Amino acid sequence: MKQIIEQVKHIADCLSNPELFDSECFEDGEPNALEYLSDTFDIEYIVSGDGSYRGARVLVAFGGPNIWIDTKTNTVEGYWWNDKHFESFTDELGLDAALCELWECR
Repeated sequence: MKQIIEQVKHIADCLSNPELFDSECFEDGEPNALEYLSDTFDIEYIVSGDGSYRGARVLVAFGGPNIWIDTKTNTVEGYWWNDKHFESFTDELGLDAALCELWECR
């Protein structure tokens, strides 16, 4: 359980404080939402009946634990067997805006 808590908290902290991201993970060294999304495993869009964007769930880790970022609830969700842990975040990276742009541009 300790590992899932640490991983979920780390992701939530980085989304809330992008300067915590490892700058080597980004081409120009600056955290960028679109570049961050390019390294994710899956995106599930949450849309209304008319197809307008409401939020998204982004799979950022799987296989132990599975970790999703939910931009509708601003929550990082971690699941591993029967264990689960959630952390809230403030979207300082602009992840939701980038996902909205990707949905509108499809």
